[in-house]
Amino acid sequence: MGSGGQVARLAIDGLMAGAVYALIALGYTLVYGVLRLVNLAHGEVFMLGAFGGLYAARAALPAGAGGAGPGVLACVGLVAAGTAAGGLGGAVAALGLERAAYRPLRRRRAPRLAYLVSAVGASMFAVSLAGKEFGRRDVPVPNLFTDRTVLRVAGAPVSAEALAVVTTALGLLLAADRLVAWSRLGRSIRAVTQDAECAVLLGVSLERVIVATFVLGGVLAGAGGFLYAMTFQASYTMGFVPGIKAFTAAVLGGLGNVRGALAGGLLLGLVESFGGYYLLDADYRDVIAFAVLIAVLLLRPSGLLGARLGRPA
Repeated sequence: MGSGGQVARLAIDGLMAGAVYALIALGYTLVYGVLRLVNLAHGEVFMLGAFGGLYAARAALPAGAGGAGPGVLACVGLVAAGTAAGGLGGAVAALGLERAAYRPLRRRRAPRLAYLVSAVGASMFAVSLAGKEFGRRDVPVPNLFTDRTVLRVAGAPVSAEALAVVTTALGLLLAADRLVAWSRLGRSIRAVTQDAECAVLLGVSLERVIVATFVLGGVLAGAGGFLYAMTFQASYTMGFVPGIKAFTAAVLGGLGNVRGALAGGLLLGLVESFGGYYLLDADYRDVIAFAVLIAVLLLRPSGLLGARLGRPA
C-alpha cells in the first residue's frame, strides 16, 4: 500500500472512531445545554447500550452463521436490530439515571456539586452491576461480517464492518442534527438552553424537555456502544475511556453545541488516527485525546464552534 493508501486507511480508521465519539458526545452536550451539568455517568449508558445491542444481535443471528458471517441482507438486518436494541438499552439506562440520580436533587434544589457526586455514584453502581450480570471478562461480539473488502478508497481497502459502522453512525448523527434543528422537541430544547425561565413562561414543559434530552442522548450513546462493540469487544468497563474521549470531543466542539459535538468527535478520531501513526506509537492514542482536552481547555475553553446549541442553517 502506497502513501496515499496509508493516508486513506488512517482516515477511514479515524472516521470510524470519530463517528462513535460524536454519538456519545451529543449526549454530553445536550444534557449540558439543558441542565448546565456534565453527566459523568454517560459512559456507562454507552456501555449498557452496547450489551443490549450485543445480546439482541446474538439472539437474531441465524444458527450456524457465526463462523463465516451471515449473508448481506442478514448483516444489514442484524446491524439494524443491534443498533436499535443498543439505542433502546441506552434510553432505558439514561431514563433510569435521570429518575434516580438527578430528578430527586433537582426537586430539592441541591447544589451543583451534589449532582456530580450522585453521577459518580450512579456510574460506580452501573459498572458493578454490569460486572456482576455480564461477567468481568471481555465478551466477544458475534462475527456479523466476513473480512472481505467491499470497496477501495485511494487504494485502501474498506471492509463491510467499517462501512456499516461509519454509515450507521453518520446516519444517526444527521438524524439527531435534523431533530434538534427542525422538530418541535428540538425547538423546545433550544429554548430551554437559551433561557429556561422564559421558555417555561411560553408553555414549554421543562421536565419533559429534560427527560427527552436524557433519552435522546441515551439512544445515541447506546447505539454507539453497539457499533463500538462490533469493532472491538464488550466489557463492563468499556465506558470509561470512550466516555472521556467523547467528553473531549464535546469540549473540543463547544459544550452545548450539537454540531460542535459532531465536528469535535470526527476531528478527534482523525487526530488520534494520524497522530498515533505519524507522531506517537499506536499505544499512545489515549494520550493524544487527553492532550487535546488540556490544550482546548487552556487555549479555547469555549470550544472551536462556541457553546450554543445550533440553529437551523
